[in-house]
Amino acid sequence: MTGPLRDALGDYLALRRALGYRLDRPEKLLNQFLTHLEAASQEVVTVAAALEWAQLPSSGALNWWGYRLSVVRGFATYLHALDPAHEVPAAELLPQRPQRATPYLYSEADLASLMAAASSLGTPLRRATVATLIGLLAVTGMRVGEAIALDRTDIDLTTGRLLVRYGKFGKTRELWLDPTTIVALKRYQRLRDRAAPPTSTAAFFVSAAGTRLLYCNVHHTFHRLVALAGLTPRSTSCRPRIHDLRHSFAVHTMINAYNTSQDAQRQLTLLSTWLGHVDPGSTYWYLSASPELMGVAGRRLEAHLAGRP
Repeated sequence: MTGPLRDALGDYLALRRALGYRLDRPEKLLNQFLTHLEAASQEVVTVAAALEWAQLPSSGALNWWGYRLSVVRGFATYLHALDPAHEVPAAELLPQRPQRATPYLYSEADLASLMAAASSLGTPLRRATVATLIGLLAVTGMRVGEAIALDRTDIDLTTGRLLVRYGKFGKTRELWLDPTTIVALKRYQRLRDRAAPPTSTAAFFVSAAGTRLLYCNVHHTFHRLVALAGLTPRSTSCRPRIHDLRHSFAVHTMINAYNTSQDAQRQLTLLSTWLGHVDPGSTYWYLSASPELMGVAGRRLEAHLAGRP
């Protein structure tokens, strides 16, 4: 449907994206919110309407309700600047209580089990796509969205150069691949070119239909593989998530740096750049959640204080 609010939403998203925000989920939610307003024949945003929509479904978690309302709040603030008739929900309504999940750090055996579980998927192309994607995430620490956004031209399998063009906040960076990773990607490329239906997509990773992978489908498939691999939560806040492949990469990189007596501070700076973190504090948080890494660092500190190499 079209209308003033839909037009305003398009302008709002364009403005925010020009500042570097991706807004994939907020765009979807805001379109749903406008559909809610249209069903009620409302042409302005009110606090009551925003609260009513934000608290859907009724069985939802308070933090999810808070997030939905925060998405509306940003758009309502923009609308209010154009027309004071639009109401802005107060920040005190449905406040979010951010709780970061404890990273689930995957062992080599866990990764092998996940990739083996991919053999249960329906077609050779789907099996290869999912297994190769998981492998790439594990050895590069890329975000899932960055990996599925890769085009064929973003990976040079001759030089081993990988270009991340759609990093967080629009940042672009280059990664260099290990020779074993290049071999795996070449193997996938050959199968993809032979088995994928002909489409116009430029994507490197493709679905069984020959189209670019969808974020939600990747997550759904990953959770299925987690169950097949027999990976279980270590606590209520530490569950196997696909994003934790990124955490695992960061932690294992630093453990290797400590174990091989590398300059840990220099390695941490390089790691932050590699991961595409805008704030190095994000990298520190990744690492502080690993008792194993803290133990290695502690032992190295003890050796240093004792005068041992």
